[in-house]
Amino acid sequence: MFKPLNIKACKSAALVVAMGAALATAVTGCSSSSNDNAQRIQSDPSISALGNVEYYTYMLANELFSDVRTPRQSRYAVVGFVPVDTMKYNAEHQHPLMLLGHQLEQGMMTEATKRGFSTQEFKLSNDIIVSEESDRILTRDIEKLSGIERVDFYITGTMVYQESGAMVNARVIDARNKDVVAAATRFFPAEIFWQKEQVTTRNGKLYRIEGVR
Repeated sequence: MFKPLNIKACKSAALVVAMGAALATAVTGCSSSSNDNAQRIQSDPSISALGNVEYYTYMLANELFSDVRTPRQSRYAVVGFVPVDTMKYNAEHQHPLMLLGHQLEQGMMTEATKRGFSTQEFKLSNDIIVSEESDRILTRDIEKLSGIERVDFYITGTMVYQESGAMVNARVIDARNKDVVAAATRFFPAEIFWQKEQVTTRNGKLYRIEGVR
């Protein structure tokens, strides 16, 4: 014998299904939006690179971590990206991308953490440092650093400066045997931090760029 349908219950169930479908679509859209935006920046020359450093970092991380086949419980330390010729940061090198190495260190730590990798903050101090201007927990003072936990892999890289940007070479290195377990390369345009300038420096000399208004 058939029972009459409960119209109210059916409507409620349909509403729940619809909300679930909408939520799933929203989550999928969020996960792919950064990738879509990055691809648009790469393929469409009319889109300015200014302020889009996070998209280029995202694409570099995608390529780098796609090759990582390490245990998920491994611990990672993200260290600075440095110019390939000197292997150290030079504050006097006034290139438009002079701060790219610092930004890549912070950005790759964010990307690694978002992907589920356990990253170590080795610049953490033992205590909160309070001054008249601010309070902080991060420091570069070796005497104030807290003891670092076990690190299994390093995430780092080098930069090759070019006239219109920098070629970034990232890698994941096994801390035990120095093996490179993953690597990636991506070009970062010069104008991600600053608008293109009329005057620039090269090998310590000033040069004027023609045609820039």
